[in-house]
Amino acid sequence: MKKYINLFDFNQKVDYKIEILSGLTVALALVPEAIAFALIAGLSPLTGLYAAFSMGLITSIFGGRPGMISGATGAVAVVIVSLVVSHGVEYVFATLVLAGIMQMSAGLLKLGKFIRLVPQSVMLGFVNGLAIVIFLAQLDQFKTPSSAGLMEWMTGSDLGIMVALVGLTMLIIWGLPKLTKKLPASLVSILVVIGLVLAFGIDTKTVGDIASIDGGFPPFHIPDLPFNWETLVVIFPYALIVAGVGLIESLLTLNLVDEITETRGWGNKEAVAQGMANTVTGFFSGMGGCAMIGQSLINISSGARARLSGIVASVTLLIFIVWGADFIEQVPMAALTGLMIMVSIGTFEWASLKAFGKMPKTDVIVMVLVALITVVLHNLALAVLVGVIIAALAFAWESATRIRARKYLDDSGVKHYEIYGPLFFGSVTTFQEKFDIKDDPKEVIIDFEESKVADMSGIEALNKLTERYLNAGKVVHLKHLSEDCRRLLSNADKLIDVNILEDPSYKVLSDA
Repeated sequence: MKKYINLFDFNQKVDYKIEILSGLTVALALVPEAIAFALIAGLSPLTGLYAAFSMGLITSIFGGRPGMISGATGAVAVVIVSLVVSHGVEYVFATLVLAGIMQMSAGLLKLGKFIRLVPQSVMLGFVNGLAIVIFLAQLDQFKTPSSAGLMEWMTGSDLGIMVALVGLTMLIIWGLPKLTKKLPASLVSILVVIGLVLAFGIDTKTVGDIASIDGGFPPFHIPDLPFNWETLVVIFPYALIVAGVGLIESLLTLNLVDEITETRGWGNKEAVAQGMANTVTGFFSGMGGCAMIGQSLINISSGARARLSGIVASVTLLIFIVWGADFIEQVPMAALTGLMIMVSIGTFEWASLKAFGKMPKTDVIVMVLVALITVVLHNLALAVLVGVIIAALAFAWESATRIRARKYLDDSGVKHYEIYGPLFFGSVTTFQEKFDIKDDPKEVIIDFEESKVADMSGIEALNKLTERYLNAGKVVHLKHLSEDCRRLLSNADKLIDVNILEDPSYKVLSDA
């Protein structure tokens, strides 16, 4: 059974060494990701770095899942890129403020619980798809600009050096924990590669080759745009999508970290924290974001479990931006690439491949489809939504086929129909086919002890069935309806005419 975490870590034992070292590792891993996502959105690198700082700091302090890392993400970048092109960066900042308000509202209204509706097959597809996306994103580091300005694959010694350094990073991350777990393997691997490159003067791609990270403290800035209805019409759809995508990815990541740590975070508290972070980011020149599964797994796999690691990562990132740009720009991309490849390998649910022949076909289809949409479209919200809809339809179809009716005549010549399975929109047709109105005796009892009326379609089905029996001059009794079924039928009395008038309270029940 999962135990709930202490939200504020007051009584939680904290390993300060692990938390600090893990935070340093995460800070290094945040740099190229934040820069890359900012460039994808058509924004300056500092916009992504500022978002990584403010998102990470606020969610680490106020979020519902200690140990989880938030920052600038590709999911948000893909959403806002068209807004940047059509209206400019000021509209992005305003969009983030509105999206943050929406996310805080969702948390305060306790809507985070709806993430429980995401089936396990969708979770597996989401995780596997994201692992593939993380891996494919690292392949860009094996490319270099050509003389024509186009990106082409490395060749010769450049490729050999890159592969060797990436391989060394991965080897250290894999092998060091087998020798000792006192130091985070990820941080050791990065430091070893940096030392080798600097000591031997190895010419390889560095963070500085992507973009400069030199800057100051994130400047406070009220979005410079007209505050009118036209502006709201422009930013509202983007804000809604950013809020939805951010919450879905954050809450799914929260669930994944819950599984790994065997504890349970608070989804609604995390939703509020994500909203606070996006709102603040919109006023401090950031591009916004949400939880980052890759960096979260780096943090958790390094042994971090408290809020301190996320705080250290965010503050360290700010130090990089303000004072340490010259050093960080010398960090070899090979080290960070190897780290992220190991993250993708660790993220992928390899056990799901063995379950292909054991899982229901519908679950396999959902899992593969969610993974494909995640990889091809990079749209996590759409992937999860499609997966949930397909899983729900499959469940409805399966439930519809489960409705049964056991029929028999008692000694008094009364026909009994004992119904099994739920009566709802999907099972209405099958339910109606169970009755032989023409040849049934004058009195019929329909027993719902093993069934329930679930929706308006079920009520309407009862209405039509009892009407047909009454038109045939026969008496119908409904038996063993549950309290919620009675209430549902009673509430529907003004909408449809349920033709059972024997019970003075509910007008639909005759208990026997």
